[in-house]
Amino acid sequence: MLKPALQLRLGQQLTMTPQLQQAIRLLQLPVLELQAQIREALESNVMLESEEEDTVLESLGATEMEPTHGSEFTAHDETIESPTTPYEERAQEHAEEDRDRNREERVDIVDSAEWAESNTVGASESPWNNDDDDERGQDFSNSSGETLQEHLQWQLGLSKLNERDQRIGTAILDAINDDGYLIEALEEIALNLLPELSVLPTEVEHVLDVIQQFDPPGVAARSVSECLTLQLKQLAPDTLGLNTALLIVADYLDELAAHQHSVIRRQLRTSEEDLDCALALVRACQPRPGAGLYTKIPDYIVPDVFVRRTEHGWEVEINPASVPKIRVNQSYAGMLGRTADFTVMRTQLQEARWLIRSLEIRNETLLKVARCIVQRQTAFLDHGDEMMQPMILKDVADAVEMHESTISRVTTNKYMHTPRGVIEFRFFFSSHVSGADGSELSSTAIRAKIRKLISNEDSDKPLSDSRIAEILSEAGAKVARRTVAKYREGMNIPPSSERKRVIAR
Repeated sequence: MLKPALQLRLGQQLTMTPQLQQAIRLLQLPVLELQAQIREALESNVMLESEEEDTVLESLGATEMEPTHGSEFTAHDETIESPTTPYEERAQEHAEEDRDRNREERVDIVDSAEWAESNTVGASESPWNNDDDDERGQDFSNSSGETLQEHLQWQLGLSKLNERDQRIGTAILDAINDDGYLIEALEEIALNLLPELSVLPTEVEHVLDVIQQFDPPGVAARSVSECLTLQLKQLAPDTLGLNTALLIVADYLDELAAHQHSVIRRQLRTSEEDLDCALALVRACQPRPGAGLYTKIPDYIVPDVFVRRTEHGWEVEINPASVPKIRVNQSYAGMLGRTADFTVMRTQLQEARWLIRSLEIRNETLLKVARCIVQRQTAFLDHGDEMMQPMILKDVADAVEMHESTISRVTTNKYMHTPRGVIEFRFFFSSHVSGADGSELSSTAIRAKIRKLISNEDSDKPLSDSRIAEILSEAGAKVARRTVAKYREGMNIPPSSERKRVIAR
């Protein structure tokens, strides 16, 4: 029979304090998420303030705020001996009127004659050159937010189809992917309309013929051949080489992909001039009409560190714009006494100090790891991918005396700005490949050498995987044929049989 008893045991257990949990969480956050976290902390914790805001207020001539004995603050006047700027005069004149609303931004009115003169400035003197205009136009076009389905739905609403066909058309649009292809069979689309609407596949095909005339050309096609055919049929009937182009996209796409132009010309019994015109028409078509028209908004990367080449070597520093500078609000902190009346504010003060300390630890760890990576990959920064040195997380962890999990958190979604571009920390880590002389090579360097060999090969006699392995072995990199094939496939490079080009004669 079991009896209740008391026992005393001694043991050791690792407990993560709230400070440690916060430091680990901030360590693995990317720049944009970290900035959002800091903004949220600034809004919820009165003990935190941004140093940038203080700098802006000083530049605008704002009056200093001093705390009184109560919970409200009053502004005291300050004598300024320097000349007052127009912004300061406006702030002083309308301080009482604009206390509860934001100050309006001043707009300078430019005379039309001056604008005409400024418009005649050359491209080199103008602050907006042609390249900038192109970039701004691209940004505006990508930020519209309209999807391919929304664009097609707008055209469907403008069509002259009746209500029944409109509902069928909506079902067809739901089956079109982002590339612009119809990915469901007509019978399946008809079944999806049940039980609300009973339609035949022939009715769905009738509405599909209407949608295939929408913009962009070639949309709602069921195959690449049909997509190219729809685009070619929009050309004028008397276009030179059009009939030959229609025959090519209907029956000879495989031969065209293999560059077997002589086979196509022999099968179609056409002239070389007519074939060249037909091929030009086919190449002008868009095989992915949806993806070519509407693209996603690009994600901009903010580098965490900067890597620069100086007279004394490579210099690594934290990007000062990546993390907003925050500090403890001394005005509020000075109000706290030793009594228990300010328990909430004391808690926020402690959280503010923990956050600032966690950000300092994050920057110190990030800088330490970045310096270690740059020190080990100096040859890559000087000469390129072929000089990448093998390195794993354990190598960096041993060098900086940290755990591998910490290095993994630091290198995830972190980027460094180098003379070779903005590179993710993870790019510098690669597996080891044994060399012929017993040395170790990086898999990234092997991939770069394979890419270089294929780019410089003879198009009539492309290098096979076995031949590439032999060339690498002669250069000191002992790599098996299957390893070459794996790396080549990882770089989306076709095999030698597909890379071979047959010159039409």
